[in-house]
Amino acid sequence: MRGVTGRLMLLDTASLYFRAYFGVPESVRAPDGTPVNAVRGLLDFIDRLVKDHRPDHLVACMDADWRPQWRVDLIPSYKAHRVAEERTEGPDEEEVPDTLSPQVPVIETVLDAVGIARVGVAGYEADDVIGTFTARATGPVDIVTGDRDLYQLVDDARGVRVLYPLKGVGTLQVTDEAVLREKYGVDGKGYADLALLRGDPSDGLPGVPGVGEKTAAKLLAEFGDLAGILAAVDDRRAKLTPTQRKRLDLARPYLAVAPKVVRVAGDVPLPDVDTALPRAPRNPGAVDALGARWGLGGSLQRLLRTLSV
Repeated sequence: MRGVTGRLMLLDTASLYFRAYFGVPESVRAPDGTPVNAVRGLLDFIDRLVKDHRPDHLVACMDADWRPQWRVDLIPSYKAHRVAEERTEGPDEEEVPDTLSPQVPVIETVLDAVGIARVGVAGYEADDVIGTFTARATGPVDIVTGDRDLYQLVDDARGVRVLYPLKGVGTLQVTDEAVLREKYGVDGKGYADLALLRGDPSDGLPGVPGVGEKTAAKLLAEFGDLAGILAAVDDRRAKLTPTQRKRLDLARPYLAVAPKVVRVAGDVPLPDVDTALPRAPRNPGAVDALGARWGLGGSLQRLLRTLSV
């Protein structure tokens, strides 16, 4: 992180281009007929985010490994239902719509030509890259994601908030600790414990059987954190029902490994990148060629105008 001062915006890029893909009609195509709805939708998203929030630094965080083996080793069901093809070397292939997969390299090439920092690190998910940038930031941080897992990074004292798209990126839920307490009864630090207790079928996390979101929130309110809850299981004076005590006791093997799986890493070896918001394209010739090749038209030009201001 070279000279990061001011507001840092971190994009959970895959989360955003998936939303763009499903939110923009597939009839949006390049001159040769190739769908570019995810590409143009993402460029429109970034344009709106920069206009509305004016970050000083911007990083498109990528999934170099969407299902890291070290997480799978701890919880084999982790994202298992999303595997399209297992590979003996490198990350398994994720199930992605046929017309989205070819757009991802285009997105990466366009971001590079524009000069928007793009960071993915082998063996880690975008969440971990975001977690590490956040941990190292000295100023306020806006995390843009449609993944609630990143609520665990919300920290009012450090100015870290999550901008959660409700409809496109024109309507964002600005998620701070007040929002988390109102919706979930926990702060940012407590959200990871809530998530692992509750479980998450979309990530293949089983959670503790019989412990849903409301029960998890009540347990955390009563005992503080996961360690406090497990201590209460061993303390017969603690206010746990016999059923809760039994369920939590039986879930100890899961609860021993789940924190490492659910909590984002904060120690990813980040490359040395210039995160400053680009005012002019890094490679103007490539930008022109890509715009013409893929028919990116107004989406690309609007973003370039917004960046130049």
